[in-house]
Amino acid sequence: MTTPTQPEGFVVARVGKPHGLRGEVTVQTHTDDPEGRFVPGASFPTEPAACGPLVLRSVRVHQGIYLLGFEGHPDRTAAEALRGTRLLVTDEDDVDQDDDGWREEDLLGLEVVLVDGSRVGEVSALHLREVQDLLEVRLPDGREVLVPFVEEIVPEVDEEARRVVIDPPAGLLELGE
Repeated sequence: MTTPTQPEGFVVARVGKPHGLRGEVTVQTHTDDPEGRFVPGASFPTEPAACGPLVLRSVRVHQGIYLLGFEGHPDRTAAEALRGTRLLVTDEDDVDQDDDGWREEDLLGLEVVLVDGSRVGEVSALHLREVQDLLEVRLPDGREVLVPFVEEIVPEVDEEARRVVIDPPAGLLELGE
C-alpha cells in the first residue's frame, strides 16, 4: 500500500542546482519523453516524500538543459531546498509507457562483467543524454568510468542475474587513470 511518506513509482528527473533568481532548477531527466511529462500543472510525488508533491509552474530548455519551476518555490533559496529531490511518476499507465527503456533504479548496483565473465565493477548511475545514454560504473579501486549504453558495448543486461555484460573498446576502462 502506498503511503504519503513512501511514494512508489519511477524517477523521471533528479533536481540539480538552482538557476537564476526566480526559483527555477536544473534537472537531470530520466525519461524518454520529457516534453510529454514536463508540462505546467503536472504534479509529481517526490523522493523524499516530504518535499512534495511538486506542481510544475514553468518549463524551459536552456542550452540543452531542462529548467523547471515549481509552485510554492518562487526564489533561489526555495529552489536550493529542492536539490537532490527525485520527481516520480506513479500512474500505472505512465509506468507501462516507459517499458522500452531502462530506469536508473533497475540498474543501480548490478554487477558489471566483461564478455569473458571477469568482474569490472558495479553500476553506480545512469546518465540520460540526447545522443546516447551512459552507464556510470564504479570500479573496485573506487574510480568511476562512463560506458556508452549502446548495444555494441553493452550487449546484455540480465536483471534476474543482477549483471550487465560489457564489451568495451580498448582503453575505455583506463580513461581517467
